[in-house]
Amino acid sequence: MNYRYIGKTGLRVTPICLGTMGFGSWSDEVESFKIMDKAYERGINFFDTAELYPVPPKEEHVGATETIVGKWLKTKQRDSIILASKIAGAANGWFVPPIRHGFTAIDKFHIKRAVEGSLRRLQTDYIDLYQMHWPDTVVPIEESLLAFDELVKEGKVRYLGTSNDSAYGLTKANETSKRLGIVRFESIQNNFSLNNPRFLDELALVCQKEQISLLPYSPIAGGVLSGKYNGAFYPSDARFSEYLKSKDPRTKAQGTRFVNEKSLASTAKYMEIAKSLEISPITLAVAYSKQFDFVASTIIGAVNAEQLDDSFVAMDLELSDEVMQKIKIIQEEIMYPMG
Repeated sequence: MNYRYIGKTGLRVTPICLGTMGFGSWSDEVESFKIMDKAYERGINFFDTAELYPVPPKEEHVGATETIVGKWLKTKQRDSIILASKIAGAANGWFVPPIRHGFTAIDKFHIKRAVEGSLRRLQTDYIDLYQMHWPDTVVPIEESLLAFDELVKEGKVRYLGTSNDSAYGLTKANETSKRLGIVRFESIQNNFSLNNPRFLDELALVCQKEQISLLPYSPIAGGVLSGKYNGAFYPSDARFSEYLKSKDPRTKAQGTRFVNEKSLASTAKYMEIAKSLEISPITLAVAYSKQFDFVASTIIGAVNAEQLDDSFVAMDLELSDEVMQKIKIIQEEIMYPMG
């Protein structure tokens, strides 16, 4: 296994991480256990969850994913697993999370409440990587980082990370940690894929210069890069088929972001590359997302255990310079399919 380190930490992780956001919604507990068991048996040691999961977020389901992961975790040796979780982002962000009555913030109070709840549901006394799900534009980053620093000192958390952040946000947080002499964000978990290479514009440079690791999520663009939306009819039970029919503006906009004329055109071209390599387009997409030196581990997901196979093929696959050049040409021809 080709292990990698997250940032400047001692967290030695597999190049693929298992995401769990559908456990308790798209996947029931039995299937969730099958998915985690299959990943663990394949050698994957890195698992990512969040207090807000499962998705789509609903008040009655919040915490269900961590509860399922916690039950499964008790069946394994705890120190054989690198476990990541997240505190829900601030209510002043891109949506109001249905947790703590919609008053979430990245302040000392909420950070304490969130980590205590996660530890209880996960049935463990520490979390290896604790992440901010998305930034708080009101609470000063100094307050957030000092509260996170206390968790590390208390032994509840080993290392910290951020998610859905910008080059400015990551740099500001990193420089604040240096100034205060406290722990920093060692990782950033952002959307990154063949159809969304925007991370390469600015954030990649920050990660390379500061030795902060990207943990890409949605490497197959929410399933779009599998090619399933490129047929004459969208699969009726697929996530974005439902999103596109939604009357909620935010949900519909998210569907349009992933499934649109440009994203389907680029996906068709990537499918041609995958066919020439005699691999699944999913394998190509996952391999691409883990190809870069600033990436520690790519987060994959599955509704059932069988869906993991194509991603597993990418575990030890490195794309040639020729293939990467073909991909670059497509990305320059069809710029920013996901906006």
